[in-house]
Amino acid sequence: MTTSGSFERLDRDECLRLIAPGGIGRVGFDDGEGPSVLPVNYVVAGDTVVFRTSFGGRINSGVSTAVRGAEARVAFEVDAIDAERHAGWSVLLRGPAHHLTAAEVEALPDVRPWAGGERESYVSLRPVEVSGRRVG
Repeated sequence: MTTSGSFERLDRDECLRLIAPGGIGRVGFDDGEGPSVLPVNYVVAGDTVVFRTSFGGRINSGVSTAVRGAEARVAFEVDAIDAERHAGWSVLLRGPAHHLTAAEVEALPDVRPWAGGERESYVSLRPVEVSGRRVG
């Protein structure tokens, strides 16, 4: 097995370009039991990531706070890996997550979850930190 690929740090614009098509990402959050990471379908609107979850689910509870005006910080990661070529990229976003109102949802592209069940809660992440890397 050869592992002689190059390593490149990606700037914010390139990171946002790579994740812009949407798809599958992983959201990292504290679910009250400790750190958790779960896959979600997402879309990108400008520099904001939006995904859907169920009202009673772990993600929805993890991004809700009991303190008015407080923000739950989350991490969001998307990658594309070609294991055969030992190449790929990874993008990490971190920042506050917010529940969206019905009016805010109207202006967004549709997020179609793969998982069954109701996914009536829309969550947005406008990243404060964006980092990425490419190997290949």
